[in-house]
Amino acid sequence: MGKAARNIKSSLITLNPIFFTRLLSISPLKSFVFSPKKNSRNQKNHCSSPNLTLLFFLSLFILCTFLGICILTFVPISQNSIPCSMISPSSPFSPFVLASLSSIVKDYSNSLLDEQPTTLSTSAMVPLPPHGFSGNLSEEEREFWQQPDGEGYRPCLDFSLGYRKSSARISKERRKFLVVVVSGGLNQQRNQIVDAVVIARVLEAALVVPVLQVNRIWGDESEFSDIFDVEHFKKTLQADVRVVMSLPSTHLVSRQSVENQIPSHVSPTWIRARFLRQLNEEGLLILKGLDSKLSKSLPPDLQKLRCKVAFHALRFSTPIRELGNQMARRMWIEGSYVAIHLRLEKDVWIRTGCLTGLGPKHDNIIARDRESHPDFLTDKLNMSNTARRLAGFCPLNSLEVARLLKALGAPSNARIYVAGGDPFGGTYALQPLVEEFPNIVTKQMLARGDELSPYTNRPSVLAAIDYIVCLSSDVFMPSHGGNMGRALQGHRAYVGHRKYVKPNKRMMIPFFEDMSISEEEFSSVIQKLHKNSKGQPEQRTKMIGRDVLAYPVPECMCNH
Repeated sequence: MGKAARNIKSSLITLNPIFFTRLLSISPLKSFVFSPKKNSRNQKNHCSSPNLTLLFFLSLFILCTFLGICILTFVPISQNSIPCSMISPSSPFSPFVLASLSSIVKDYSNSLLDEQPTTLSTSAMVPLPPHGFSGNLSEEEREFWQQPDGEGYRPCLDFSLGYRKSSARISKERRKFLVVVVSGGLNQQRNQIVDAVVIARVLEAALVVPVLQVNRIWGDESEFSDIFDVEHFKKTLQADVRVVMSLPSTHLVSRQSVENQIPSHVSPTWIRARFLRQLNEEGLLILKGLDSKLSKSLPPDLQKLRCKVAFHALRFSTPIRELGNQMARRMWIEGSYVAIHLRLEKDVWIRTGCLTGLGPKHDNIIARDRESHPDFLTDKLNMSNTARRLAGFCPLNSLEVARLLKALGAPSNARIYVAGGDPFGGTYALQPLVEEFPNIVTKQMLARGDELSPYTNRPSVLAAIDYIVCLSSDVFMPSHGGNMGRALQGHRAYVGHRKYVKPNKRMMIPFFEDMSISEEEFSSVIQKLHKNSKGQPEQRTKMIGRDVLAYPVPECMCNH
């Protein structure tokens, strides 16, 4: 019984006498309840009209109080929700009473922060504020640093009543368990963890903390708890899915099949039809190979759950968060800065099938490694190198990044944080960028002493530090698409629509090849191609297949 009470406390607002005291002190009926005593002559006639009026309003007040308590007690409001409005506009209660109740609940919730510190309003990783303009800047430079108009959009995870009612049952599941093995780099793993939570919710199963598969390229052996704050993950999702550290002894079996044959873009209906019967019978389901398997178009509540997991629950572990924040402050304190996710690592050139731009010597090394690992090539096997580049499938090299930044108006003295692994070709690969923008900074340059030494063989941890520093930048730009670029696009939108430049590679590559065009003409063309690529709100629903984690409007944000 005590355990059940603790579970209820985690998902409902607990009431105590302080609540009623505040209700009476703020209520518009306070004057009737605490009215001064009448003289004896007025008290003799107990059936007088004023007493009837008092009795009527007291009854009305008690009724409203009772209904308010019923709403708070029997409707499971997640302590981790960010509602656009406390109660829908169609509510039958008067706006004044609803406003009072909303204010009281808000005040009372704030008084419980010490008991329940994990709320969505405080759990999201928020960047340092953008800088204002300083110094004598040209019009192009001002345009480059200008932040987009967020149009009033803000996080708004207002789950439906049906979802919240189901949560009371699903969050207590103790018979069915889902185990998920995730693979890839940091942000690829994050995407799979997000979908794992959604699938657990769809199947109404408890989720075992995901298992991180050792990456075959980088050999990173980090576990979930090495990268993410496990307790925060569990607490943030406690009203949505029950998360456990391991399987109970009743579900441990010597041999268990692993489901890894999942088609792409499956729906919740498909998930239920394929796995629910097996899960109900065996009590255990193990999934592997979830990358991009779940549909990008889900019911609104499940889209909101995706945002809740990605932007709130998946908080980095304390050591990573503290070191990342220190490095972000070291960049930020010096003024405005650009962050670029520069994809020049050796494995990127192998996987994309593109030329490095560093000459025949380096291209031959990549070609030999690609031949020995043909399974690493991930896309468009029948396309030539030139066709790949013209189609926009290749990362921008450092020369192309430099020309793009210059054309967009970045001042030559701009401080640029370069995120990503060690570039193939070393300093030679970065030389064209350094020549145009000498104030290049990396995490290795920002680190002091042995701060990065514990993570030398932990690429996922280093990527997490990059993520934190990039999130606080005034301008962010990826040189190639990929999971980190999409993750930061959505996260920067979610926390206030910070400027995000998405290179239009397909349209601009021909102009990089045209030697006859002047720099002025080139800059004009580049600016026109990117006039709508500044991080302003974009509706996910305007294009089929868009990921809500990259385009959180409208499911996860509102501008009411």
